[in-house]
Amino acid sequence: MSDDIYQHYRPEEQPFIDKVFGWIDQVDLTFAPYTTVFLTPREKMIVEQLVASRDEISVIFRGGYEGAERKQACIYPQYYEPNDEDFTIVLFNIKYPEKFGHLTHGRILGTFISTGIERERIGDIITDGTNWHAIVDASISDYLKTQVTKIANVGVQLEELSFEDILISEEQWEVKHVISSSLRLDTLLSKVYNFSRQRAKNSVSQGDVKVNFVPMERPDVEIGINDIISLRKFGRFWINDIEGMTKKDNYRLNVNVLLK
Repeated sequence: MSDDIYQHYRPEEQPFIDKVFGWIDQVDLTFAPYTTVFLTPREKMIVEQLVASRDEISVIFRGGYEGAERKQACIYPQYYEPNDEDFTIVLFNIKYPEKFGHLTHGRILGTFISTGIERERIGDIITDGTNWHAIVDASISDYLKTQVTKIANVGVQLEELSFEDILISEEQWEVKHVISSSLRLDTLLSKVYNFSRQRAKNSVSQGDVKVNFVPMERPDVEIGINDIISLRKFGRFWINDIEGMTKKDNYRLNVNVLLK
């Protein structure tokens, strides 16, 4: 594999790039489709780019509903016609006593992961404000049903549903046009949420910031297109596009921001 590929990505993304090429080679050798675990938007972008570099191989993505953040990829030979059965996705309704319990995204995700399953086996967790649905890999669905009976001391039951019955998320997103002097994490936090860089640095050092759902301790890390940035009590955002540079060499960014 040419080292030229790696120079277009971050050093820490090299293991994932190698994994993707392994998936592509498997499809090429076996003439059969390969379905991945759930990918972050950044990982999805990398898969799209690497698949596009190979002839006779294609890819499609599914996350259970339109606008899903985390999606599985089906990589397949071009002569193959992929369908919904190629994706291993299950939808759960989380049944709980609404009058006596309170659930949150973090509590649900934390409980699922505490059973020992990998984060990449869990897709989106969505709510309409009262009810909660979780999308998971089919390979862990039976295990979760038996293991998850409480979330934060609230008794729950996982009920499998048809995707025709999936909730409409209450989340609302706004497109912002942001001018930023750099793509550093602390700079972007200060620009998107309109507070000082020092406050942004403090948020990072306090453990309040995640990049692609992973806690980030470096305020100087450079953020790329489709990286999801989460700030506790503020929400999430990601760079949808770098539209160019201003006359003063600042970045002109198109940013998707979750409204709170």
